[in-house]
Amino acid sequence: MSLAHTFHPTLLREYDIRGIVGTTLTTADARAVGRAFGTMIVRKGGTTACIGYDGRHSSPELEEALVDGLVSTGLRVTRIGLGPTPMLYFATRDREADGGIMITGSHNPPEYNGIKMMLGKGPVYGAMIQELGAIAAAGDYATGAGSAERVDVQDAYVARLLKDYDGVRDLKIAWDAGNGATGEILRRLTATLPGEHILLFDAIDGDFPNHHPDPTVEKNLVDLKKAVAEHGCDIGIGFDGDGDRIGAIDHLGRVVWGDQLVAIYAADVLKSHPGATIIADVKASQTLFDEIARLGGQPLMWKTGHSLLKAKMAETGSPLAGEMSGHIFFADKWYGFDDALYCAVRLIGQVSRSGGPLAALRDRLPEVINTPETRFQADEERKFQVVREVKERLKAEGAQVNDIDGVRVQTPDGWWLLRASNTQDVLVARAESSTQDGLERLKSMVVAQLEASGLEAPSFENGGNAAH
Repeated sequence: MSLAHTFHPTLLREYDIRGIVGTTLTTADARAVGRAFGTMIVRKGGTTACIGYDGRHSSPELEEALVDGLVSTGLRVTRIGLGPTPMLYFATRDREADGGIMITGSHNPPEYNGIKMMLGKGPVYGAMIQELGAIAAAGDYATGAGSAERVDVQDAYVARLLKDYDGVRDLKIAWDAGNGATGEILRRLTATLPGEHILLFDAIDGDFPNHHPDPTVEKNLVDLKKAVAEHGCDIGIGFDGDGDRIGAIDHLGRVVWGDQLVAIYAADVLKSHPGATIIADVKASQTLFDEIARLGGQPLMWKTGHSLLKAKMAETGSPLAGEMSGHIFFADKWYGFDDALYCAVRLIGQVSRSGGPLAALRDRLPEVINTPETRFQADEERKFQVVREVKERLKAEGAQVNDIDGVRVQTPDGWWLLRASNTQDVLVARAESSTQDGLERLKSMVVAQLEASGLEAPSFENGGNAAH
C-alpha cells in the first residue's frame, strides 16, 4: 500500500504547519508529517527526536499519530508530554536531540492546531516545510525500527529557568496563563521564584473559557490589568496559548508592548555585549531602533516571523531579538529561542535590580503615536502583487523605502508599513509619528497607495498608543 500523502494546500505555512482540526489537519496528516520530518532527520544523519504537545483537546491524538510516523523512520523518540512550546525547545537542546516537534495551535482559536519544528539547533521554515510536503507526496520515507519513551523534563526546565534569575528585591507579580499550556510550569516556577505571585487562569483548558490566549491584543489583558490594580502589583505578565509570546503590564496598568520590552532588555544585554547587533522586525517602533543605537548597539531591522528572526540571530551572532508580536529571543545566557517564561524571569530580575518600577524603564523611551496593526482581506496571490506595485511606485517617486519585508516608508512625519502576511490572506498596515497630524498624513499615504492598486483602504483605528 502506498504511503504517499497530499496535504491540504493551506496547511504548510511559512513558519510552521497550521490548520483546522478534522478539516485541513487530520491524524493522517500528523502521521505523514512524522514520517516526512523523521525522514529529513534520518537523511541528515540524525537518530533522535523530542516531541511535546499543548493543552488543546486535539493535541494528544495528533501527538500519537506523529509519534507513529517518527518511529516508523527508525528514530528514538522522547515524549515529554503536555507543556509549553519552549519546554520542547529546551528538551531538544538539553538532550542534544537531532530534531524537535511540537503540536500546538499557539494563539489560534480552539478549533485550530498545528506543528512547530526544529532541526538540530535551528528552526524549520520556508523551503524546509515545503520539502516535507514533497517527501510526503512522493511517499519517499525512510524506514527503520524506532522506539519511543516518555520522559518528564518539567523539573529540569524549571530549574534552568530559575538559574538566570538575578533579582535583589522581591516584587509582587500577577500572572495570566490564559488557560494555555504554561499553567503547570508557571505553578512550579512561582513556587520557587522570590516574591509574591497571583496566578490567573493557570488551569490548562483547550476551550480557553476566560479569554483568548493572545497577550498582544489589549482586550485579552483586562483581567491582568484588574489583578495588578486590585493587588497593588509591581508587574503583570501574560502568555499566549503555547508560551512563546509574552505580554506585560506596568504598575500603572499600561501595556508594555513587545518592542518596548526589547528596548528594556537591550539596555541590560548591551552591558555584557557592548556593540552587539540587536534585531527587531519591521513592525517595531522606530524608538526601539533609535534606543539600541543610543545604547551603543547595532540595530538591525529584519523580516517578521519567529523562524526568520531565529535564523538571523544565528547568522549574526546577536544576543537578543524580538518582534511586536511578543516573540522575544535571548541568546545571552539562553539558547536563542522564544520563551515567554524565560523572558518573564529576565524582566523580573531586571526590574528588581533597577531600584524602580517597570514604568520607569518604559518611560525612558520617547512618546510617539501609532496605529495598531490594521489587517484587511486580500486574495492570497493579489496581496503580494499589491506590495510589489506599491514598492515600484514609491521607488519611482524617490521615497525612502526599506523593502526587507513589504514596504516600510520613512518620511519627516515618521513611518508607515505595508506588508503581506505570511500566515493569513491579509495585508497588514501600520503607521507611527510624533504628532497626531503627522500620523493622519501617514495614514493618508497608505490609503492613497492602496487605492492606486484598486483596493479599498483599511479603516485605521485612531492613534494614541504611545511608544508602541
